[in-house]
Amino acid sequence: MKIKTAQSPPLIIPIFITHEGCPHRCVFCNQEPITGQSQQVGTREVRDEIHQWLRRSPARGRRVETAFYGGSFTALPIARQRELLQAVQPFLDSGEVQAIRLSTRPDYIDSQSAEFLSAYGVQTVELGIQSMSNEVLAASKRGHSVEQSIRAINFLSASRLQVGAQLLLGLPAETTLSTLQGVRRLTAMKIDFVRLYPALVIKGSGLADLYCQHKYQPLTMNQTIALTARIASILSQHHIPVIRIGLPASKELEDNLLAGPYHPALGEMVAARIFFNKIKKKLRPPPQEPWQLTISHRDRSIFYGQKKCSLRRLQRLGLLKGGEIKFSDNTRRGLITLRTS
Repeated sequence: MKIKTAQSPPLIIPIFITHEGCPHRCVFCNQEPITGQSQQVGTREVRDEIHQWLRRSPARGRRVETAFYGGSFTALPIARQRELLQAVQPFLDSGEVQAIRLSTRPDYIDSQSAEFLSAYGVQTVELGIQSMSNEVLAASKRGHSVEQSIRAINFLSASRLQVGAQLLLGLPAETTLSTLQGVRRLTAMKIDFVRLYPALVIKGSGLADLYCQHKYQPLTMNQTIALTARIASILSQHHIPVIRIGLPASKELEDNLLAGPYHPALGEMVAARIFFNKIKKKLRPPPQEPWQLTISHRDRSIFYGQKKCSLRRLQRLGLLKGGEIKFSDNTRRGLITLRTS
């Protein structure tokens, strides 16, 4: 059986193996400004990092996972993979850590590598799929195909591993249509969760060169919010959670960002747009007056949106005439109830 997601978010202890194992330098990539790390980690560094996280952030009943991010784990020499995985084994044996997760490339997963990971306590593998369009993958110099992504998903699922997909929005040659077609194709596969990242133009990346030559234009913030909201809604219909939207805030990233839809609260902005779309659907066509729309008081901020942008948009559309919005302590989050006289 596949692992069920815990109700409380797990404590993730990230170990960055920056660029290790990556056989290609994709046009969007320059990871050091993203991770803030460039030194190779060994057994001691892995164990020290886990100890520090456990001291700083006690689990308090939460599931604890060690995660290897930033490189292509299964593209590493097998001895290096074993070194990193064995560094976590004492914590797995003691019960301080319950599982390992890692990220890798789809073209470095087969049945043998999947079984190897499972034997060392890996329970979740995130695949850097990036796009479900071969044209986009080629334009991004990604070095793998859609067909290899599909095979990797099947190999991991067959080994009873949880599978996550990382998608990068707004890459060269990508369109809204190709993005949504790719997402719908993913929903038919055994995907357990998705991370969504808008493509950013980082200094030192291939995209930076294209951007400076006026050959690439990143998505605008509004395009990003609208597209991500549509993707998240499609995935939600298939019960596939989006566990992350956008890169986490960091000074290194902000100092090296040339262009692109970066915002530390991007996830909240997307959630507000999804909520706005649900409200709009409830109020179109206009209900019989007087009407009352009841939502949870805990959804008040998401209803208003950043700087009350959602509220003002509803007002501009004339959708709030003839009724009222009620915030209730007894309504569950996400529920929107419309009553008419």
